[in-house]
Amino acid sequence: MAAHTDSLVPSEGKYTDPLPQPRPLNGPKQLLAASVGNAVEWFDWYIYSILAIYFSTQFFPAEAESSLVPLLGTMAVFAVGFFARPLGGLLIGYLADRFGRKRILVLTVLGMGIGSLMIAFAPTYAQIGVFAPIILVVARLVQGLSAGGEYAASSAFLVESAPAGRRGFYSSFFYISATAANLLAIGIAALLTNLLTAEDMVSWGWRVPFIIGAVAALIALWVRSHAEETLREDQVAASARTRGNTGRVRVFSFLKHHPKSVFFVFGMTASSAIVFYIWTGFLPTYANIAVGFDVKQGLTASLISLTWFLLLQPVMGALSDRFGRKPLLIAFGVFFTVATVPLLGALDDSFASFLAVQLLGVTFIAAATSIVQAVFSELFPRKLRSAGIGFPYAVSVALFGGTAPYVATWMASQGNISGFAWYISGISLVSLIIMCFVPETYKKELN
Repeated sequence: MAAHTDSLVPSEGKYTDPLPQPRPLNGPKQLLAASVGNAVEWFDWYIYSILAIYFSTQFFPAEAESSLVPLLGTMAVFAVGFFARPLGGLLIGYLADRFGRKRILVLTVLGMGIGSLMIAFAPTYAQIGVFAPIILVVARLVQGLSAGGEYAASSAFLVESAPAGRRGFYSSFFYISATAANLLAIGIAALLTNLLTAEDMVSWGWRVPFIIGAVAALIALWVRSHAEETLREDQVAASARTRGNTGRVRVFSFLKHHPKSVFFVFGMTASSAIVFYIWTGFLPTYANIAVGFDVKQGLTASLISLTWFLLLQPVMGALSDRFGRKPLLIAFGVFFTVATVPLLGALDDSFASFLAVQLLGVTFIAAATSIVQAVFSELFPRKLRSAGIGFPYAVSVALFGGTAPYVATWMASQGNISGFAWYISGISLVSLIIMCFVPETYKKELN
């Protein structure tokens, strides 16, 4: 067999991959490694927003003119974690492109576990004053760096592990594991809120899920250590030998050589990020603020809706492998451009109303979340893939998804909660226009 070389050869101003697809990998083992670590990452991420209403007064003083001030502070720290994600997506994505996906995926889950442990045992504002929110901010920064790197490396790892013609299906496992983590987070939160009094939840009950997340990170570390590398050692070595002749791969090489792809990732992520974080995490709190909906009922409805959302992921992914990515993306964009305002306006304080709004929303969100990892991976060559995906995605998520709960809470404090629906609709329209120009890539050779 002829020897292969893996140089990033400049072709028409872009880096391309001359190597063919690597040998078939152990699919189930690869999916398990990606999924278990990703589930731990997102469990820790979700539990923060779900339980924020209980521990907000533990880190921010409750003596304020508005009862929303502690929650606003806690949501601001939630946004801080998002703004650390671009740095994680950039630097950790670059390391994943240079040294391999597997090593970096071990690193990201370790960082998430450390951040969760810091929150679980953080002293309160009453105990150490202003240092309490500082500890919370540091923990969220660690988690933000890890989550940004996780998305970058895990997206490439999943899609590169897929057999030909099944990249959409494999891509769906990112949100299968993320949604399973969300379900687990909601289930544990619902169990605790039903077993404990409100006073116990505020005092110590909210800490339990963060301890669970830290322990789960150790299990994910072990599972990922047995995964197979999708960026082969011979590719890494050959790239290191040849970079001097073909142009050194730098941290921002993806932006220099594939600016249009970077723009597509950023633009598509804007709407999917904001609707995903509202519909799958913040909607019970939003409904509570807007119409006085009972948060406990919201957790029960979310369990039903997210189970449906999880089941849709592999179905949508498989459909994209057969019929293409763009039909699903455009259906998603049209729906949230047109339907967001009437949907959120239809919320009242009844369980049926909340469940209907959430079920309809997550159905169309699944059309995008199931396939975006495949779409993004298909826009970049192998040696620029993780950083090319991770950085623009994380920037967009930080700007739109990470700030969404804070913007909604702030609008509520100003007496204009209905304006938030128009905000989502406007962002969805911009993303829809961008999606119309994204190339169809489902038949494209990955390498």
